[in-house]
Order: sequence, then C-alpha cells, then structure tokens
Amino acid sequence: MTDTRPLPRVFSSDNTAGTSPEIAEAVARATAGPALPYGADALTGSVRDRLREIFERDLDVLLVSTGTAANALSLAALTPPWGSVLCHRDSHINNDECGAPEFYTAGAKLVPLGGRDAKIDPAELRAAVRHKAGDVHSVEPSVVSVTQATETGAVLTPDELGTLGDLTRGAGLRLHMDGARFAGAVAALGAAPADLTWRAGVDLLSFGATKNGTMTADAIVVFDRARTPELSFRAKRAGQVAAKSRFHAAQLDAYLTDGLWLRNAGHANAMAARLRSGLDATPGVEPLGTTDANILFCRLPGQVIEKLLADGFAFYHDRWEPGVVRLVTSFATTEEDVDDLLRAIGDATATGRP
Repeated sequence: MTDTRPLPRVFSSDNTAGTSPEIAEAVARATAGPALPYGADALTGSVRDRLREIFERDLDVLLVSTGTAANALSLAALTPPWGSVLCHRDSHINNDECGAPEFYTAGAKLVPLGGRDAKIDPAELRAAVRHKAGDVHSVEPSVVSVTQATETGAVLTPDELGTLGDLTRGAGLRLHMDGARFAGAVAALGAAPADLTWRAGVDLLSFGATKNGTMTADAIVVFDRARTPELSFRAKRAGQVAAKSRFHAAQLDAYLTDGLWLRNAGHANAMAARLRSGLDATPGVEPLGTTDANILFCRLPGQVIEKLLADGFAFYHDRWEPGVVRLVTSFATTEEDVDDLLRAIGDATATGRP
C-alpha cells in the first residue's frame, strides 16, 4: 500500500537534509576501478590540496565519518588525561557527545564557561586558563574549544577569535575549533577561512560537512602538523581510518570544488534570515538571540507548538525550557518551506489571540 501522507517539513536539524547532487555524482564516479586504500588514493590528495589552498597554508587532513569523531580525536590529541577542556556550557561537546571527549581523552574534564550567544566570555576564560594551573590536586587547564558557528546560530568574528586565541596562547594552552557549521560562519562573515582559524591561533579544526551537503564525511584539519602522527594512530584505534577512504574523499573533493561548500551554506543562512525576518513580524512570537548562520531560537505558546507538530512540521522544542523552539535551515530548505512555516505560525498565533 502506498503511503500518501505528506512528507514532514523538517526544521529540526540541517543533518536531516539529503546530499548535494554534485557530491552524489562524485561518489558514483569513485566506484569505478581500484584505488589505493587508507587515504593513499588520489582523491584524498586532492582534498588536502584544496584545503591548503582554502586556508592559505600547509596543513594535514584526516578524513572521519562523524563530527563526534573529529571533536573527540582532536581533543584527545591536545589534552592529557589529567587535563581540562575549557568550553562554553552550551557547546556540542558539553551537551551532545555522550561523553565521547572524556572517553577518547581517557578522562580529561570538560569545564563549561558562560557567555552570550554561546560564545565563551573572555573575562571568564581569562580566569579559567589560570585556575589551579600546576596544582596536582586539580585538572590542568590544557585546551580551549570554541564553536563556529555557535550552537545558537551566532558567529565568532576574527576579532573575537583573536581575543580568545591570545588568552589561550598566553596561558600556554592549545585551541580547538568545533566547525560543524564552519561553512556557515565563513559565508556569514565573508572572512578568509585562515582569519577564522590558524591566524587566530587554532591548532585543530573539526571541519564539518555532513550538515552542509555531504553524506558521511567530515574532516580534521591539522594546522599544528606536529600533532598529525598521534592523530593518525588515534584515528586508527578509533576505527576512523577507512579502507575505502576514497568515498569519503570523493564527497569532500566535490564539496570543496567551485565553492559548493559556501554556496550551500550561504543558501542555508539566507533561509534562516528569511525565517527570522518573518518571525520578527509575527505577533505572539518572541525571537531569541542572534541569527547569523542557519540556527534560530524563538519562544512560542504551547498550543502553537502543538498545532505546528500536528500540521507535520518537525523541530526541537522544550529541550531548553518550556516554549523555547529551535529552528534550523539547510542547503535543501526552500523559500516555500520557510513561507509555509511562517504562514502556519501566523495562523496558529492568530487563532489564540482574542
């Protein structure tokens, strides 16, 4: 029997989208003929060359299958088991990795800090990088992890990153960036990727792509190449060195070709901006925070949330506090999708008004 129900209109996450046609075609081409395994193939070399051009410097790259692996392995290569990772309390590594950073670091402690828009507050970081440093009874401050774009949809500017980088380096710590939505930040700021990473002091970047068009491929971009040997061994032990790595590489090679990664991210950002503009003009809706990239938060009445869910819209709600909704757009979100949601929200809020 054919299911004739309409497909859900999904705003829960950008990882619910499919894949870009260019990437699917690249994977299909990679199925033809043999290729050397474990990253020795020509496509992996091409990805490395493209990233070196994008970031304007020599670097290494390790292909992985998930952002969790990229984050956890990066932190493990930067943090001893008795160390600490200073991060924002709303960061993905603190809330959504099921303890993977602690597991892969063999016990390093995450120390959450505050700050608006899920950005680490420099004053808090200034204190934290020195707190009990050298005290054998405590964990040793070892690495700072920032998120770009943040979990609330804000982006860190080069100046903001420079401030955090200076505090990190000044205390002798290392700097990791969770770039699950890095493309969105680059597209929003129009800044050079180098200015948002190594020029600000970033040692390792978790370079996300699955939320922005690839199927199963993310990467660790290694600016501090002295870390590469250890990372390589850690990746193998973690099952993240694929025999047929050409299929990861084919995805990322297509992703980085002709600016696809930035076009996809720019579209996702534009759809979020369209949605935010509509919500700002809708009575009964309270937009929250800053919308720079493709995530936005708002507060909706409970009956409006229930009506939207019944109408087939999918999104996260009530995870943060009652009535707070997160809406995420993607490279596959259309103007029609956004306008349908805005129309449904408008109708539902109007119904509840006297």
